[in-house]
Amino acid sequence: MLAAAFLGVMCGASPLPFNVLGTLFKPLQEEFGWNRAEISGGITVFGIVASLMAPVFGWLADRYGVRRVALSSLGAFIVAFAAMGFTPPSLVGYYALWFFVGLVGIGSTPVTWSRAISLWFLDNRGLALGIMLIGTSAAAFVVPGLAVWAIDAYGWRAMFPIVAMLPLLVALPIGLLWFREPRPDERPPGLSTRDGAVAGMTFGAAAKTRQFWTLWVSILLIALAYGGAHIHLIPIVMDHGFAPGAAAAMMGVVGLGLLAGRIGVGFLLDRIWGPAIAFPVLCLPAVACFLLLGTSSETSAITVAAFLLGFAAGAESDLIAFLAARYFGMAHFGRIYGMLYMPFGLFSAVSPLVYGIVRDRTGSYDGMLMAAAVLFVAGGALLLTLGRYPGTATTKLAHA
Repeated sequence: MLAAAFLGVMCGASPLPFNVLGTLFKPLQEEFGWNRAEISGGITVFGIVASLMAPVFGWLADRYGVRRVALSSLGAFIVAFAAMGFTPPSLVGYYALWFFVGLVGIGSTPVTWSRAISLWFLDNRGLALGIMLIGTSAAAFVVPGLAVWAIDAYGWRAMFPIVAMLPLLVALPIGLLWFREPRPDERPPGLSTRDGAVAGMTFGAAAKTRQFWTLWVSILLIALAYGGAHIHLIPIVMDHGFAPGAAAAMMGVVGLGLLAGRIGVGFLLDRIWGPAIAFPVLCLPAVACFLLLGTSSETSAITVAAFLLGFAAGAESDLIAFLAARYFGMAHFGRIYGMLYMPFGLFSAVSPLVYGIVRDRTGSYDGMLMAAAVLFVAGGALLLTLGRYPGTATTKLAHA
């Protein structure tokens, strides 16, 4: 079950688009003459549409079961992503294809997979979510290199169906075999009410709490800072004098950071109050932003920056699902998590566009990197105001 969710996250609509776009700047600029902001606009369209659809897919998973929703969305994402190879020489057509990817693919992200994992695990939920989310780390190891190879060997158009082979041949078959929610008798004690229903707040009750909106704003700030840093990391590193292949290899370092962040932070979340872990971890990418300033070609500094960005990103994704489950319960987790995923998706999508605009207008990423450092610290500090986790009695009362 955990392996199926891991592969679903790895091959879904969360990591694949973000890990290929950095390899497309040069070929799309050469073929169509688009600038970096225009190319980044594709992932912005994808992210906005996907974010608006996240609560819908979350509600569908709550109502009809996560297996049906996740696997159907994964299949649709495969078709939509492969179709990106037919991009016409028109920005409207390019954005329309990204719109379709976002429209059908969001159900193949942690919005769905994390619901099932959170229902299977309680005492070790943080670690289980961390293991599941390592899928994005695996994607960071595999996808950029595969994309670069495919572009060099067959051209950028062929790259999309080649990368789409990952979900088609790996994640979808394993998901069909193994992925499902637990039956009521399989749930850990404490996740069900006396009548056997899943315990937790309604969406309306959660949305009236201070904690919900504090989380929402914190996620917004961090996503705005991080999304563009990830998408533009390859061109940022190239601005430091690195060749395209060496710059793409830094995405593997990001993957190592994601791996360490998800396992380490997931383990600690099961033992220590989450915000106390989150704040120092989310200050790390602020350090990374300062290391990436300027044009120095010092490999060690760039490598450390890539690792710190990945480490914080690993922690952030784990925290959203973990804190949503701890503060609001599991009864309407899909819709609640979908609403909390909305600022993550929206501002992760807007962020690359902002990074691209700053780079195009100033000739440097430095101004955006300095702003991002402030956003990381502010977003982490907000989490310190969340307060204690609700007790069992609170959860039951809210459910009633």
